[in-house]
Amino acid sequence: MPLDPIARAAITAALPPDEVVDDPVRTRAYECDGLTGYRVRPEMVLIPRDAAGVARAVAACHRNGVPFVARGAGTGLSGGALPVADGVVISVARLNRVLEVDVENRRAVVEPGVTNLEITAAVARHGLYFAPDPSSQQVCTIGGNVAENSGGAHCLKYGFTTNHVYSCEVVLPDGSLVTLGGDTGEQQGPDLRGVFLGSEGTLGITVSVTVKLLRTPETVRTLLADFPSVAAAGDVVSDIVAAGIVPAAVEMMDTLAIEAAEEAVHAGYTVGTPAALVVELDGPIEQCDSEFAQVKEICDRHGCTRLHIAGSPEERAAIWRGRKAAFAAVGRISPDYFVQDGVVPRTRLAEVLQRIAEMGEEAGLRVANVFHAGDGNLHPLVLYSAAKGETERAEHLSGRIAELCVELGGSLSGEHGIGMDKACSMPTMFGEEDLAVMQRVREAFDPTGISNPGKVLPTPRLCGERPGRYRAHPLEEAGVIERL
Repeated sequence: MPLDPIARAAITAALPPDEVVDDPVRTRAYECDGLTGYRVRPEMVLIPRDAAGVARAVAACHRNGVPFVARGAGTGLSGGALPVADGVVISVARLNRVLEVDVENRRAVVEPGVTNLEITAAVARHGLYFAPDPSSQQVCTIGGNVAENSGGAHCLKYGFTTNHVYSCEVVLPDGSLVTLGGDTGEQQGPDLRGVFLGSEGTLGITVSVTVKLLRTPETVRTLLADFPSVAAAGDVVSDIVAAGIVPAAVEMMDTLAIEAAEEAVHAGYTVGTPAALVVELDGPIEQCDSEFAQVKEICDRHGCTRLHIAGSPEERAAIWRGRKAAFAAVGRISPDYFVQDGVVPRTRLAEVLQRIAEMGEEAGLRVANVFHAGDGNLHPLVLYSAAKGETERAEHLSGRIAELCVELGGSLSGEHGIGMDKACSMPTMFGEEDLAVMQRVREAFDPTGISNPGKVLPTPRLCGERPGRYRAHPLEEAGVIERL
């Protein structure tokens, strides 16, 4: 249903002409996020230059009952930034400044369009860094990290985005500007900062964030170890934690993921090995040396077939380049794929991976596995070919994997969020009362339901008529017509 002309005029008037995009060709660039299988073209895209512009845009939407979806870099993987057909997208890409660096108190104030890695780049000369590090940190933005409560490889030791954010300046769904949180991690009263973090754009739009900075570790030790089976690698992870060692990161990749990553970046992984672990320790030199020796002994005890220790910053960077390239690199071995995200207890890693392999075989599809083994955060990649008609099978398998994680005592998502992709699976993890409480919280922030509607919480309409992947009309396939 087209946007009401009066509402369109009111929203357009809220911003300068160069901050409004309504050309159908240009708005197509915003029709999906990283979950590219689901696409909806928005009526308009608003690209304000500052917080005041975001507030005016949201207020105009509120006055006219127009739904809006906030968007950062568009790298999300759960459809959280999927537009609403009769609504607008509000992009914060132009809010991309580091506003303040407080070295003494180890804080920085940044706008939401600043990329994750740019925060560390801005403070590195002071011997500081920003700990959360999603694999997409070169391109994902801090506003999206706040929306999804992103983690990354080093969240085992350092925690997720919520552990590194003091406060957020937020435009609420009525257009009002408020600050949630304060100068420290502890505040009096309800933790509204904590409620907002990870709310996936359903409670408002972040316009600035005060983040915690950490001192750069005295030393970092990194190794890459191959194992004869995923089970053996999983046992290594359990034994490291049981020994009282808290690595900065423990990452695992299976054969398919390694094959793809090596083809893409040639990082020095062993093609054909059933499983590889990346283990990284950081901190005081003496502690790292002692714990690193223990980790090597544990690897040897579980049949490590090759152990490579990074001997320089360049070798360490190469190891991480291989791990962080895995998602995109899978495109080299499959024309299409779904990236799933779920969590299981560490002790059930081998079991869940075996179950995933069986489910993939049953579906006739390959599944590549890349995951944060230290905290049981899985990222199975379901490989398929849309051209061969495998889409629905792949989508079904991806959903079954997420729900399997819940069945084994875990959760539907570790860091990618629920978005549109897993909203209908929420009842597998939460009861009716839980979901009702979440809905009441949402309504307290957004009584009219215009902020990122249709995401996170299940609704009968969405779950009964779930929007599937776009399927081309025969005339489009023949080149007679074009989709706008």
